[in-house]
Amino acid sequence: MSGLLAALYLRRRGWHVDVFERSPAPLTGRGAGIMTHPEALAGLGIDCTSNFGVPIAERMVISHAGEIIARRAYAQTATSWNRLFELLRVELGNAHYHLDKDLRHVTQTTDRVTAHFAGGPTETGDLLVGADGFRSEVRALLLPQAQPLYAGYVAWRGLAAERVLAPILPREIFASLSFCLPPGEQFLGYPVAGPDNDLRTGHLSWNMVWYRPADPATELPRLLTDESGHTHAVSIPPPLIARSVIAEMRQAADRLLPAVLSNAVRRIEQPFLQPIYDLESPQLTLGRAALIGDAAFVVRPHVGAGIAKAVADAAALAAALDDHADVTAALRAFESQRIGEGRKFVAQARRLGSYLKYRFESDAERAKAAYHAEPANVLAETASLDFLRTTVP
Repeated sequence: MSGLLAALYLRRRGWHVDVFERSPAPLTGRGAGIMTHPEALAGLGIDCTSNFGVPIAERMVISHAGEIIARRAYAQTATSWNRLFELLRVELGNAHYHLDKDLRHVTQTTDRVTAHFAGGPTETGDLLVGADGFRSEVRALLLPQAQPLYAGYVAWRGLAAERVLAPILPREIFASLSFCLPPGEQFLGYPVAGPDNDLRTGHLSWNMVWYRPADPATELPRLLTDESGHTHAVSIPPPLIARSVIAEMRQAADRLLPAVLSNAVRRIEQPFLQPIYDLESPQLTLGRAALIGDAAFVVRPHVGAGIAKAVADAAALAAALDDHADVTAALRAFESQRIGEGRKFVAQARRLGSYLKYRFESDAERAKAAYHAEPANVLAETASLDFLRTTVP
């Protein structure tokens, strides 16, 4: 997503841009629901006024007994990763989008930078933008010391069809951003577009996210061990999650969530597991290379700002290159502007997720974290537009 955003912003400023995608296959089906902000794409001239996502008017917290114990009017738009990605892909076109380009090495001179791909091909240009996400190969090559840090908890995610949930999930809950707060955990669900980006009522999907603490020494390796006994290092493909692990998650839902939500969880055919990490790159540029989006800063999902941050990074990069004739000077200006903002996002996400821990260092730390677990504060702070307005131009 960040790569497409950067390409589009740069192209609008007169740059010739090519996007090189690591995957050999088109990126479809790679993500569930996301909370985003259509106005963030206004700078690209992309019309998001219709058929972009599902409007959500209200947030609520549901108790273990199934009662609504807090609510807040809060207008936002939920869309799917696929929907937004396709909008950007169509805008870029096919001529300069290249699949199956696995970066292996980067070399630079004073006036050029070259990307070396697996199998021998190279591409040379004035600027290399590392927009390759959480597992950024560009970051690994240029700043190997910058490593993701496990946050101490995982997220269970998944989608269920509206028509399947209609008999068991009240419309009021389905249509809202709904939370449940078991001790030390956070569950939320909200509506998103259905298959093939279908936005018709009755054809939507419901997106679940359930944050649960998992000790890195014992519990996390077990969760990442597949049926064959192989333990995956960072994450595990959904089809490989052990059946016993999924069964335990469903049993925990029956125990910890109200029946209206636990029954919905059981309708999710293929849940997937996402260990939560964050990362702060010590710098964003090196010579003629720059990092943006999740390649630069990995932010826990609670801020709901992944797309807004990526848009701001791409816009700032294009503006800095417009303001400076020298590329390296432009990149230094870009880094000066965005590195502090990236740190703010990481710090805010850590605050919001501070109570989702398997272990606290002190009672004082536990008490401070408890503030962010209060229902009213969860409703006010999660994916807060107020925070975004102070950090995104």
